[in-house]
Amino acid sequence: MTTEVRSRRSAARTAALVFGVAFLLVGVLGFVPGITAGYADLRFAGHESGARLFGVFTVSVLHNLVHLVFGVLGVLAARASGGSRAFLMIGGGVYVLLFVFGLAMNHDTPANFIPVDDAGDWLHLGLGVAMIAAGIATTAADRKRGRYPEPEIQGH
Repeated sequence: MTTEVRSRRSAARTAALVFGVAFLLVGVLGFVPGITAGYADLRFAGHESGARLFGVFTVSVLHNLVHLVFGVLGVLAARASGGSRAFLMIGGGVYVLLFVFGLAMNHDTPANFIPVDDAGDWLHLGLGVAMIAAGIATTAADRKRGRYPEPEIQGH
């Protein structure tokens, strides 16, 4: 005899928590010498920062703080299904816009205040698409499991 154990946490809440914890981890790792190459060249903001997370992604104090804020938002959003969906969809949209911003500007200008680079641009696109996809997929999964109501159709 098998017993099905159902999680009390919705799929959207789990996904928001996973993304939130990942953002927190990346934000903290951006302040760890050795994991962040060129740590001595870490700047508060701007394209002059010479620090590279994992030796690949240009980071600054501001960039790391943005990751930490997104992490806190993800963990807080994971407290409710609606907040989780909003975090995944809106946060994913923000990262897609950050990708477009990175492509549209010259990385060696003061406009690159976060800073971003080519590797970061593509990571932002992948992250944004993954968050939006997670928002869509978890909503479908939660509806199938009866954890999220079907949208009401006006006029019917």
